[in-house]
Amino acid sequence: MTLQKVMSQVRRAIDDYHMIADNDRIAVGISGGKDSLTLLLALHGLMRFYPKTFSLHAVTVDLGFLNLDLARIQELCNEKAIPYTIVKTQIAEIVFGEHRDENPCSLCAKLRKGALNNAMKEAGCNKIAYAHHRDDMIATMFLSLFYEGRFRALEPVTYLEKSGLTLIRPLLYMKEADVAGFANKAGLPVVKSPCPADGRTRRRYVEELLRQINRDNPGVKERIFTALKDSWLDDWK
Repeated sequence: MTLQKVMSQVRRAIDDYHMIADNDRIAVGISGGKDSLTLLLALHGLMRFYPKTFSLHAVTVDLGFLNLDLARIQELCNEKAIPYTIVKTQIAEIVFGEHRDENPCSLCAKLRKGALNNAMKEAGCNKIAYAHHRDDMIATMFLSLFYEGRFRALEPVTYLEKSGLTLIRPLLYMKEADVAGFANKAGLPVVKSPCPADGRTRRRYVEELLRQINRDNPGVKERIFTALKDSWLDDWK
């Protein structure tokens, strides 16, 4: 997939859900993975001709794991003239040292979001872009059904009342396979996750289950996403 095609899908999501307004200062949460780097390049490309003026600020929350090398991401941001902030934290020590929870992802996500929101406000941003793609949306819905007993999904746009920030998800129309294809073709400086729970989470279990269901029933993930998009949920209308 080319950058042009990625930008087209991102722009469709932005337009469909009115994600960007004039003079928005948008922080892009950069984990180092293929999804967030793809989103960063797509939004940077859109800045040149999108009818509404906006700016970008890349932010990475360093959880405190050893051997996390962000130099190539810093080089990419320098090349694109995108401000880049790395927030140093001790989240890894808190989650895996003090608590040692069997399912550490929830606490980690809460602490990471708090650090990210603080960095955003310090940078003067009013919106944050997360790189959740179509497969993430579907997996989150099933996680909620399986482990919480309720029907819930990530919204395209979420206003965070406590912080006064707005969260947007411009990759929501993209398939994970297309994101991976673009990242490989573009040679993005992907950083492997140093988290010891990577690949062993409930989310990974649900993702693998959905892949198997889709292999046995080709097109089922597309139909699930269509059902989600056309559901009664207010934020998806």
